[in-house]
Amino acid sequence: MPVIQINLMEGRTEAQKEALMREVTRAAVDTLGVKPQAVRIMLNELRSGHYAVAGEPKYAEASEQPAASNGTAPTNGHEKAPAN
Repeated sequence: MPVIQINLMEGRTEAQKEALMREVTRAAVDTLGVKPQAVRIMLNELRSGHYAVAGEPKYAEASEQPAASNGTAPTNGHEKAPAN
């Protein structure tokens, strides 16, 4: 039974995460020859800023975050100001 762990920066929609899990399951079935019912996936969402590269925290990109209901992307307080 394959147990697959996926670490993913927060900001994806439920539909995106569901599609990811379906496709990863399909890949395991195709490559390992197991039944879909045998595949286990653990999706771990990392809070923006709770992941670092070379000691520097990384933040979710605006393009990775779902749009807010008012048509704008949510902010995390670490966005760069637009260039004028």
